[in-house]
Amino acid sequence: MDCVIALDAGTTSVRAFVYDLKAGTFVHRAQQEVGQSFPKPGWVEQDANEIWYKAAYCLNDCIDFAGAANIAGIGIANQRETVVAWDRQTGAPVCPAIVWQCRRTSKFCSELPEETVRLIRERTGLLPDAYFSASKMKWILDNVPAAQRLLREGRLCLGTVDSYLLFRLTEGKSFCTDHTNASRTMLFDIHTLDYDGELLERFGIPRGVLPDIYPCDARFGEAVAGGARLPVAGIAGDQQAALIGQAALSCGDGKITYGTGLFLLFHTGEKCVSSDGLLSTVAYTLNGRTSYALEGSVFHAGSAVQWLRDGLEMIPTSAESERIASSVPDSGGVAFVPAFTGLGAPHWNSDARAMLCGITRGTTKAHIVRAVLESIACGARELLDCMERDSGVRLREIKCDGGASANGFLMQLQANILGVAVNRPSERESTALGAAFLAAVSLGEMGEEEIARRRTSERIFTPARDRAPFEALYRNYLGAVKRALYRPNSE
Repeated sequence: MDCVIALDAGTTSVRAFVYDLKAGTFVHRAQQEVGQSFPKPGWVEQDANEIWYKAAYCLNDCIDFAGAANIAGIGIANQRETVVAWDRQTGAPVCPAIVWQCRRTSKFCSELPEETVRLIRERTGLLPDAYFSASKMKWILDNVPAAQRLLREGRLCLGTVDSYLLFRLTEGKSFCTDHTNASRTMLFDIHTLDYDGELLERFGIPRGVLPDIYPCDARFGEAVAGGARLPVAGIAGDQQAALIGQAALSCGDGKITYGTGLFLLFHTGEKCVSSDGLLSTVAYTLNGRTSYALEGSVFHAGSAVQWLRDGLEMIPTSAESERIASSVPDSGGVAFVPAFTGLGAPHWNSDARAMLCGITRGTTKAHIVRAVLESIACGARELLDCMERDSGVRLREIKCDGGASANGFLMQLQANILGVAVNRPSERESTALGAAFLAAVSLGEMGEEEIARRRTSERIFTPARDRAPFEALYRNYLGAVKRALYRPNSE
């Protein structure tokens, strides 16, 4: 069997890829867009049935292409933290999926007792926030009558997208998840690698409604798809899958995914490092070993460029930002803070708002476009500074993926501001590649050491020798962040 299928169930689309194990490349891909709904301000939902049907369509397309006899198995990567509730007997969802971006439980999280906040930080490595799954699950249990009825009847399942797709793929035979997805629920002790009984009790979530937990490289069941039965071998949340796809498998490795937001994962080895402003999370579990990472996110990266394109109509396409930003030698003192919906790590301030400052009569469109790209690179630097300080480990190089990694100006700027090389791979689909690698390792088709050999670089951006102007740029950005965080007394 020459191929594995990587199923990547993202927030805006579901995609499946056929990975040729001998050639070491993707040879086919299928994609279906997935819609979102916004029933109230701050609420974000999806139709779980739509996610399932489009995942099944993409899988069937890949199986038709490769032939079931040539497929060794399926690996899954998925949007994290999103919660699905469904009927254990039928697999039917009982309410819309609550997406990771949804803020409906913000007030509940902000009012948690200090003792609960302490437990969450110590045991899960997370901050108490509506971003994570636990408060979403509690909301469903408190507000959805169909879920309450199924709970009384012992038929309710609550899980993340991976566990829901696995349940449907295996016709209800497998109800489980992996360590990385479990580590994003705010219910999972990342030290013992199991649900925490005290946190389950405090959130009022019965253990029996949650999936069983296994290592990332486990055999999770047998999928029935495309008229065939194929092993599901390997599951990881999308950011952790990208870490594996980037072959960032050693302490001191890091990767940045540039999407709507920016996600930086920094490998800390088998040591779980605590941090005040960042998240401690399971990087992956492979071959009986657990690796950890520090994670930080900037909520708006690609979406800030989209704002230039759609909101201000300054650029015709996102790609055009590279040419326009390059047309000026610097931003002319202009600084931008992309806090459209508050600031994420390390500030975690939902009241901060976006800010464009340092404008003079000489400011042009090009200065503003450049300042927006600079804000993305500076946001990554702020995260990395915290990671190196808290871990005591120095970053060796940063590996990049995601849509904005195609922007050569931004990648060079990122190297200059971080002061380390930025390594752009030949294959940009790092999340899907990580799912394919996981499946291959689990199935015995590839060794863990081979992952690094499979990853090839398209270009390495080395930092400028003269660091002074970029340090000044970064200080200017930090000053703008302080202004964005400042909120005078409303009285």
